[in-house]
Parts: sequence; C-alpha cells; structure tokens
Amino acid sequence: MSEEKNTEGRIPMPKPNFLVDPNPGSHVKKVIGVVSGKGGVGKSSVTGLCAMWSLRHGYKTAIMDCDITGPSIPKMFGVTAADVSAVPNGRKDENGQEGADLIPAKSTTGIQIMSMNLLMEDETQPVIWRGPVVAGVIKQFWTDVNWGDVDYMFVDMPPGTGDVPLTVFQSLPVDGIIIVTTPQDLVSMIVEKAVNMAKQMDVPILGIIENMSYIKCPHCGEKIAVFGESHAEEVARKEGTVLIDSLPIDQKLTEAMDQGTVEYFEDIPLDGLDKVLPALG
Repeated sequence: MSEEKNTEGRIPMPKPNFLVDPNPGSHVKKVIGVVSGKGGVGKSSVTGLCAMWSLRHGYKTAIMDCDITGPSIPKMFGVTAADVSAVPNGRKDENGQEGADLIPAKSTTGIQIMSMNLLMEDETQPVIWRGPVVAGVIKQFWTDVNWGDVDYMFVDMPPGTGDVPLTVFQSLPVDGIIIVTTPQDLVSMIVEKAVNMAKQMDVPILGIIENMSYIKCPHCGEKIAVFGESHAEEVARKEGTVLIDSLPIDQKLTEAMDQGTVEYFEDIPLDGLDKVLPALG
C-alpha cells in the first residue's frame, strides 16, 4: 500500500505540547527570544538594548539569560548573586518539603534579570554540564522564578540551533524571535539556519537586527562599513522578514557594558522595535 493510501482518511494527530507551566506568581504577557546562528555577533548586547528600549517606553521588562555556559547579562547591568533572593511559596514539593520561589535580581532602573551567574558562588566558575541538565535549568527559570508582572521578557539564547534554543522554543510560550546578525558574507547562510529552525518550530520571526554594521567617524560623522557593505535588507527580504535596525560599533557603549552601567547609556538606536513587537494582550 502506498504512503498516500495508507494515510488517506486518517485524523491528523495533534503535535505534542511540551510547554511547562509558569510560576504561579508570574504573569508574563510576551516572551521574545533573541537568537543568532553563530557566536560573536553581540546577541547579549542586543538583548540588553532591547530590554532598555522596552523599559524606557514604559513597559515592565525582564531578561531571562539562557546562555547558561556563557552568561554576560548580569555584568552588563551590574547585578550580582546578592541581588537574588528566595522566599517561601506556601507549596510543598514532591518530598513534602516547604517550597520556595526565586526572586530575580533587579537592575537599578528596574529590569528584572535571572541568569546562571546569579546562582553561582563564584561567577568565574565554569558551568560544565551536559545538554539535559542545562535544559532543566532553563525550565526552572520559568517554573521556579517568581517574575511577577512582566510586559516583555527578552530571552537571551546561546548561538546555534542546539539543545537550549530547542528547549526554549518547546517549553516557553515564545511570541516571536529577533535574529541578530553582522554584515559578513557568511552571515546570510547563518541567518537562514536560524530562520529555518524558527519556521520548523512554528515560532514567528519578528525581524533581523544587524549589529556592528558600521562605525561613525568622530570628526565628520561619516558611516564607515568596517566589515564591508551590508546585505541585511536583502537577506531580510529573502527570508520574508524585516530589518529592524542596523546598530553601529560604539566604544562608549562597550565601555558601559564592561562597567555594568549600560542602562544609563542614553542613545538606544532601536526605533524599529515599536513596529515589530507583538501587541500586549
């Protein structure tokens, strides 16, 4: 019997639902994943800028740092393990022990942050875990952390299409992703990988942000394309999405991130976000 005849008339089986329940105290309206097909494109920097843009536009904002083995968000915002706390939640675990919720760190301006580095005694200690353990931690960031009321949560994911992005896409109610790229020629192929994964996981692609697009001459203001001519708009059209913004290389921004004072950086060139972020329910 042919494949067509064998399946003809059958009722389509529903796709398995791997979503995990949020913490009872969390009320997150929109979850936005920030992804890249490769490392070194400044994905965490873009995540931080997106969160700052959201907060400055009056939204309650959070960052879930899912780059478990290479977290950089806490340093960027100047938060430490001392800023995370645990409170009894009145529920008992499977062993009958009193449960507790984690309360995320909060930056000076009010962005809530949870990261593996905030749970380590020594932030320089490496996390040497296999994929299933990392995936379990990410689920716990959703189930065991009491985020409270959040309008936009930005999820900083590690590069590539491996365990962690798969876990986030399957376990969290992701409303859309932003793909971060750079102007190099190889990037068009890398972007396509990220796009194809999102399509296979039925996750909406909100758009592309091109990072390190140019530098501005400090004397005349001319834009200099350090990595060559940008093809971001062309790639975005090819993939059926939009170019949200092109971000420059900015030494002052880099210094602010290194010093943990990024949220005081005045110029956030992400005007395109208001056109692509999904409306709050």
